Amino acid sequence: MMHAALDSFHPVVAEWFTETFGEPTPPQAQGWPLIAAGQNVLMLAPTGSGKTLAAFLKCLDQLYQDALTGSLQTGVQVLYISPLKALNNDIYRNLEVPLSGIEKVGRQMGFDLPHLTTAIRTGDTPSSERQKMLRRPPQILITTPESLLLLLSSKAREMLRTVRFVIIDEIHTLFPTKRGAHLALSLERLQHLLGTDR
Repeated sequence: MMHAALDSFHPVVAEWFTETFGEPTPPQAQGWPLIAAGQNVLMLAPTGSGKTLAAFLKCLDQLYQDALTGSLQTGVQVLYISPLKALNNDIYRNLEVPLSGIEKVGRQMGFDLPHLTTAIRTGDTPSSERQKMLRRPPQILITTPESLLLLLSSKAREMLRTVRFVIIDEIHTLFPTKRGAHLALSLERLQHLLGTDR
């Protein structure tokens, strides 16, 4: 029997999670209903408690549900921000596990799920990759606060007009610093670009 916290998930995503992890951790069980309701959520829990997956999985679930109803838009839907390039690279690689796993379970259950696209945009991203992102934005963009500022200050900001979810990792290392102040301003600029007050 599936955990009640998975009730709002598509059956494929819920099945993949249950097969892979069994029960959700407290941050996941408490966070998912709030994320599903469109609320801003701050998760504070020890390392290894599933915070990042808690944030990502509900976002991925919404994209899959939109894809299956034909309403998935093109462009960046999920914006992940981390202060550490190394963490960004880890997230990029680690996202492949749920993405490929959910697609596999989907095929087994008779659902044709799309492969959600991901990309990293940092100061190390080659110019050719940046141009490719402009032509064909990923659905999930992984970046740093500094690169977000640059994106919002250039024509590349157009690819952020479709953002629906923002995940900020390691937020506690940012906000006591100038980087945190700059990120807060960038998030306000993003809100203005999106025409939202959330």
